[in-house]
Amino acid sequence: MTVAEETPAAEEPVKAMPRYPVYILSKDRFQYERAFTARAFATDGVPFILAVESHQVEEYRELCRTLGVPEDYVHDIGFSNLGMGCASVRNWITDHARDNGHARQWQFDDNVRLFYRLYHGIRLPCRAGLAMRVCEDFTDRYTNVGLSGFNYAMFVNHKTAAPLAVNVHVYSATLVNTAIKRRWRGPYNEDTDMCLQVLADGWCTILLNVFTADKKAAFKNGGQRNILGGMSDLYAADGRLRMARSLERRWPGVVTVERRFQRPQHVVKFNWRHFDTQLQLREDLDVDALLPIDEYGMSLERVGDVQSARIDALVDRYGEQ
Repeated sequence: MTVAEETPAAEEPVKAMPRYPVYILSKDRFQYERAFTARAFATDGVPFILAVESHQVEEYRELCRTLGVPEDYVHDIGFSNLGMGCASVRNWITDHARDNGHARQWQFDDNVRLFYRLYHGIRLPCRAGLAMRVCEDFTDRYTNVGLSGFNYAMFVNHKTAAPLAVNVHVYSATLVNTAIKRRWRGPYNEDTDMCLQVLADGWCTILLNVFTADKKAAFKNGGQRNILGGMSDLYAADGRLRMARSLERRWPGVVTVERRFQRPQHVVKFNWRHFDTQLQLREDLDVDALLPIDEYGMSLERVGDVQSARIDALVDRYGEQ
């Protein structure tokens, strides 16, 4: 590690953790070195629920013992290999959260390694729970947000000017409104499909750039199967083309298939700009009472040698301020 880390102040510990339940849908990542998201949350002390298929429950309980977290973090979803990809698991998560009275729930893929805050154009590692709490607080200012969450770290850099985007895709690290009546549909592109369903129903989505998730690539070696686990079997051989075509058939006139990044890729018409529903503030929200800047108790600290001149200068300026 070469950068500084932002940590919550001791006087405001409540802000460092999410208020909504955090679920990880996971398959074939019960080995410590492959359990990226679970390791990240365990390291930062974020409680979570591992939604796993019945035949892998014991392996994931062993993972919990290795991580030093309670074994009851593992929840048996009651089925295995239904052939719907992640959709059936996502529906189980939403139903479980709704049945337990939660207004929203987090759904994370199992290959998220780290969280960043974009600070003065530089991505700095930050606490996972703190990033989630910021997203929750901002989302809860509005009455009509169906999905919100974090952009991928790879798509956010010093040229990124906007702290967030509205009415676009939200993948892999998603805060889901339990009031949504739509169901996740598989086996392919269930996250894109749900975003389109939500937007078509008149909800809004929010994608944060100011906080991002560092997700390990699902494929390597020219798109071949990722041996680290997950649902990658669905995308072997011509899976990329089948994935894109299935979404095109489901959303004719909205989704087309093009070749991008040397592979078939679905493309949403007008780059999502067709969806223009405005965010609706809660009537009971006193905007004037909000802090002009709320750092949530974060401070910038060196945790190792800084190799970048830009980051070194940023740390020095922060200390002077």
